[in-house]
Amino acid sequence: MVSNNMDNSMRMTGFASGMDVESMVNQLMEAERQPLQKMEQDQKWVELQRDAYREANTKLSELDGEISNMQQSSTYLSKSTESSNEEAITATAGQDSETGNYSIDVEQLATAAIKAGDKGAFQNDNPDFDPLESLNEQGADGGYVGEEISLTYHNEEGAQDVSFTLDEGDSLSDVFSKISNQSDGNLRGMYDQNSDRVIIERTEEGSFNENGDEIEFNSSFFDDVLNMNGVAEEGGNEARFNYNGIEMTSQNNNYELNGVNFEFHAVTGGNPTNITVGNDVDAAMEQITGFIDKYNETIDYMNGKTSEEKNRDYPPLTERQTEEMSEREIELWQEKSQSGLLRSDSTIEMGVSSMRSSWYESVEGTGNEDIKSVLDVGITTSSNWRDNGKLEVDEAELRQKLQEDPEAVMNLFHNSSEGEERGITQRVEDSLDSMMNQITDRAGNEFQQPQQYTLGRELVDMAERMSNFERRMQQTEQRYWDQFTRMEQAVQEMNSQSQQMQQQLGGMM
Repeated sequence: MVSNNMDNSMRMTGFASGMDVESMVNQLMEAERQPLQKMEQDQKWVELQRDAYREANTKLSELDGEISNMQQSSTYLSKSTESSNEEAITATAGQDSETGNYSIDVEQLATAAIKAGDKGAFQNDNPDFDPLESLNEQGADGGYVGEEISLTYHNEEGAQDVSFTLDEGDSLSDVFSKISNQSDGNLRGMYDQNSDRVIIERTEEGSFNENGDEIEFNSSFFDDVLNMNGVAEEGGNEARFNYNGIEMTSQNNNYELNGVNFEFHAVTGGNPTNITVGNDVDAAMEQITGFIDKYNETIDYMNGKTSEEKNRDYPPLTERQTEEMSEREIELWQEKSQSGLLRSDSTIEMGVSSMRSSWYESVEGTGNEDIKSVLDVGITTSSNWRDNGKLEVDEAELRQKLQEDPEAVMNLFHNSSEGEERGITQRVEDSLDSMMNQITDRAGNEFQQPQQYTLGRELVDMAERMSNFERRMQQTEQRYWDQFTRMEQAVQEMNSQSQQMQQQLGGMM
């Protein structure tokens, strides 16, 4: 019996000897391939370690994002406002606003100018008048098709002229669109179908024309077609209010004073509304404690990874090994084999130690001699040694420091200067960035080619060694087949000679 190998030469498979040559070759090759299994396991271990490093870098990157928020002045200096009558006045304050109390009595709200035409503009002539249909086809264009129509409105820059042409087929709605477009949205028109009249109004509150109306019609079209002959203008008033006994005015219902923006909603009628502006301690507390929680979470993760038990008796499984195991057996094995991937890793341990040290170095130049360390604002290391450097916050003390001197607390955490004035978050970030860069040098990221990082180069080298080993195994297997084939040929020749001798002896007898 013969079989074909890869190079198409003839293989003798035990026809002459009666031996199961193929099974014997397979068993011999199984032993020869044992080093390859170890190579595959080593390769899988490096891949798992690379992925573990990348996961660690993802955790560090999340912490880095929280640091960015801690380096915004708004985190510490944001202001909160409280109104005694929010239905009348509300306020917002920027971080540079002065804290304090403001008493405001609104005497008049600012209003936008409006002109409403007389009733019966169209329906007297056409009870079925449709503002979306052509004025011309409804006999309501007044003969102004093709003529330029103009009006004027006033703003802070003075009189602003608006003009448009009435085209054949234009509807009343088209007229309103042209007025809005040509005035850059400063004017708008509408049609009240119930009262059959046209309304044109300013979109901005306030009084801008001391000598007359805010809206002026320059074309007879408004009288002849829109029935707005001599209508009185309403609104167009500025806001009037009393601030701490001082009469003041505003073109609209928003007024900024001392960095605080007040918004008027209703007249207070001699009952002033009190606005209190203070430091937004709650927002600062939430940001700082949130950052520390994220820091503790990160430290806990890193300490867990570097102290995780490494099970040397459970190497990573090869594909061939998983084929012989149940899903549950694979799951339990992998749980043990993937433990301790970063055990005692010096890069992570030194990076964590550096970050921990950054918290307790004194910070100069905060502007307050009583706030030079996180200890001064109620942040300490956990007394439980199992926490491995996690932080604890005395929220009452931190809140008090933020109320007393938020700028000093900000300078403690955030100062991009070098040396002793460098802020806590900058120092932590320096250690963090150094650790992340070292991990990236070792394990790379998903965007890098294997040759660009240490473990990637190791994997490339491993793959090359395995490929060379596979080629040697093919040569070894061919050698075994050649040897057995020669043996089979020899046995076959011996059998043939034996038969000839038996035939000769039989003939002699």
